[in-house]
Amino acid sequence: MKMTFEVDGRVKFIYDDTLAAVATEIGRVSVARASHVEPACQFFHDVRDGWAADMGPVGGPILGPFATREEALLAERVWLVANDLPRPK
Repeated sequence: MKMTFEVDGRVKFIYDDTLAAVATEIGRVSVARASHVEPACQFFHDVRDGWAADMGPVGGPILGPFATREEALLAERVWLVANDLPRPK
């Protein structure tokens, strides 16, 4: 898991129950959605099944479609880490 420590003292990480417990030891925790994993048909009108990850809250693309929700969640995490855990707008 990746945690980023910013110059102003804030820590960014992809929410995980274990890391959240550690983060509360550091200070106040604020959680914000970075994406939405939804049925792909909401984003791709020619797709009836599958899942997509909408990275819009952090200014990113819609990823997918993926056959399973788990694949969409993995793609979401990979994209967030590859893009240095951007903050939701």
